[in-house]
Amino acid sequence: MSKIIVNDQRQRGKISKYLYGQFAEHLGRCIYEGLWVGEDSSIPNVNGIRSDVVAALKDIKVPVLRWPGGCFADTYHWQDGIGPRETRKKIVNTNWGGVVENNHFGTHEFFELVKQLGTEAYINGNVGSGTVQEMSDWVEYMTFDGISPMADLRAKNGHEAPWDVKFFGVGNESWGCGGNMRPEYYSDLYRQYQTFVRNYNNDKPIYKIASGPNIDDYHWMDVLMRNAAPLMDGISLHHYALASEWEDKRPALGFPENEWFSLIKSAQKMDELISKHSTIMDKYDPEKRVGLIVDEWGSWLAVEPGTNPGFLYQQNTIRDAMIAAITLHIFQKHADRVQMANIAQMVNVLQAMILTDGDKMIKTPTYYVFKMFVDHQDATALDTLDDLAATTSASVSKSANGYLVSLCNYSLDAADEISLEFDRPVTALTGEILQGATMDQHNDFTTPDAVHTVAFSAATHQAHTVTATIPPMSVVTLHVQA
Repeated sequence: MSKIIVNDQRQRGKISKYLYGQFAEHLGRCIYEGLWVGEDSSIPNVNGIRSDVVAALKDIKVPVLRWPGGCFADTYHWQDGIGPRETRKKIVNTNWGGVVENNHFGTHEFFELVKQLGTEAYINGNVGSGTVQEMSDWVEYMTFDGISPMADLRAKNGHEAPWDVKFFGVGNESWGCGGNMRPEYYSDLYRQYQTFVRNYNNDKPIYKIASGPNIDDYHWMDVLMRNAAPLMDGISLHHYALASEWEDKRPALGFPENEWFSLIKSAQKMDELISKHSTIMDKYDPEKRVGLIVDEWGSWLAVEPGTNPGFLYQQNTIRDAMIAAITLHIFQKHADRVQMANIAQMVNVLQAMILTDGDKMIKTPTYYVFKMFVDHQDATALDTLDDLAATTSASVSKSANGYLVSLCNYSLDAADEISLEFDRPVTALTGEILQGATMDQHNDFTTPDAVHTVAFSAATHQAHTVTATIPPMSVVTLHVQA
């Protein structure tokens, strides 16, 4: 039996809504077919962006969207994606599948998507193959409200008013696909490039994000923080959950029991990574001004048989729901340092929210976890006293809507009896559950609702106490009024 003691006085701080951020790269069918179908498509759309996907994403209150990459960002030259679509330059996507990229989805289309979603923009700039001038011009094109060559070009292309760019990444994975750089070299480049990411609107300064370490490269973090911390607002961290080794991606379906647990164990490593990187950051930034930005995370499994291996299209099961819940709990535990996270990716790629096939669309188990956790966004994380079962993960927050208790039991066969104690009488209790019948239960285009949330009735309250029975392979949220 698990026990959680909730005390309003033990607060970890605000859970930034940006921990629930999304990521859309020019990779496989994420942008094209997933988000963008064009104005002439028979699939219902608004200004070329498919309406069913937007409607679903609005229900999970996407707070921020990272674009155009990923590895693609450091091969992307933004002027290829503006102006009349029929005259835009066609390029080869050398990172992902060697397919032709027609640049029909560019800066203007991205900000149309941002507007339809009601979200914030996180632009990732090109350091690997771009120039300081190119990055500077892009920032001016997007954000300057006045008379200038780039502002005039934006108006000529149909958008006179500037857009808001809340976040800007100066390169991506500069240790790898973004240039195979050493941290000493990149930290100098970062200092140079960020200088020209100008704040044209002092009322809305751009939050500048440095390209941080891969997984446990603590040397990279130390060098970047030592050399450039005063010039950054955030620094990125990437970690993907693997069921085996990087070179041996394991299947998303039909996997053995040991791979249920190995994938979860890999996801749990996020706690150690954040703790150790935060310790390094604290040396140079004890006030925790610089945010740790986990802008790529999620499960990375084998692609579905018969699909382009460069498209990274994988199925999404109840196991992925466990990964999502456990990882989001870790982020909330470290809410004092982790200021944003962006799951990879939004549609049709890796641990996606949504899968599409022509005009068909399904919501994945991961999507439902994000929807169940919406009330954690911008709530206050509570530092609870826990005595949890080995296979239970939990997080508690408080907001104007009351308490949200999120629970994940990743046991394959044992329910967990949980007792929650509050420091005031409980007056109302509701809940919902996402549960798998098998380890790899999932939604597909013939059974789109095999895994979905339903009302949770195995919880009661009396005086200051809530008791609940959490089934195996499930995620539960309890909305508590007290």
